Amino acid sequence: MLNAYLHAISLIERMHRQFLDVVKSELDGQRIRDINNVQALILFNIGTDELTVGELTQRGYYLGSNVSYNVKKMVEHGYLKQERSEHDRRSVRVSLSDKGRKLWDRMDNMFHRHKVMLDDSAISVEQIEAATAALSELERFWMKAAQSAPRAPEPLIGKPIDRSAAQAYFGD
Repeated sequence: MLNAYLHAISLIERMHRQFLDVVKSELDGQRIRDINNVQALILFNIGTDELTVGELTQRGYYLGSNVSYNVKKMVEHGYLKQERSEHDRRSVRVSLSDKGRKLWDRMDNMFHRHKVMLDDSAISVEQIEAATAALSELERFWMKAAQSAPRAPEPLIGKPIDRSAAQAYFGD
């Protein structure tokens, strides 16, 4: 079980990187150089919505990326519009600009091409659904695992302690 589990983790990582390479190839093929693959995925996931950076971060699709930085770059390059919330002036909402919608359309076309390619491949919809179900179960498992992770004892700084508490804390 451990070997299968570790292999699955490794495969998930590799597949994510490979998918980012596919998106990069799409951008390169369109000679789009002012946005990177992670930013293009963020843009695609915004779609027709108007979201805050916090909402984008919570969606959590952007492995190892700084969403705030990427949103700033996409605003600078004209892919996103940002607007302060009328209700909470600290909150900034982003949505696609006309340039962003054009890239969204290109990304959507890419996914439709992939669908056609999948239809012609040996991969069935049932296999994709089974993989998705397994990945969803792993996601739920990892949420539970994160909650049940062992916690270090609270720091003793600034707290009056006796010798036995110090020994228990330091494991002596």
